[in-house]
Amino acid sequence: MKVFNLTELAEVYTSNVYLVRGSRNAIEDVNSLIDVGQDPAVLARIATAPTGVGKKRIAQVILTHSHYDHAGMLPRIREEYHPTCHAFSKSLAGVDYHLYDGQHLKCGDRFFEVIHTPGHTTDSVCLYCTEERVLFSGDTPLRIMSEDQTYAEEFIRSLARLGELAIETVYPGHGDSYGGGTAVIQASLQVLTATRAG
Repeated sequence: MKVFNLTELAEVYTSNVYLVRGSRNAIEDVNSLIDVGQDPAVLARIATAPTGVGKKRIAQVILTHSHYDHAGMLPRIREEYHPTCHAFSKSLAGVDYHLYDGQHLKCGDRFFEVIHTPGHTTDSVCLYCTEERVLFSGDTPLRIMSEDQTYAEEFIRSLARLGELAIETVYPGHGDSYGGGTAVIQASLQVLTATRAG
């Protein structure tokens, strides 16, 4: 699996847009976008990305949630590349398939589990690959360092579930990717535990 952040040099406010492809660009790999952002320059970056031959340049889009900075370019991506689109939200226009918790989808040459993580939004999901120990987290807050904030029980349960996974690399919705995902989440759970005990 190879991951490219197509908005790394974006000059407008947008979420990260990740292109996930297989390590060898094999014909059976599923070229996937995790979020589509709102930067029109993404279209040109897709056009020049090394996505292999004999298959769709973008076969599918998976949205981590429906906020505009993550989903704004969906109409143009659909018009240009005709991918199938997956999202947890049932009200977002342009979605072909609705995600559900525990579902598995192939991205590139790996399978990812869909994990519903309500908190930032009710339709937020993370995508986890056991083989690569990779998590695409969208805007689900994994780094919680302040005891001054409160979080719903539903979100705390979701975070505890993520904390049980072996996560090496996190690809967030904004900012750079980082390592030590499991340790980061477990540290956040300790903060939340202290907040609730206080």
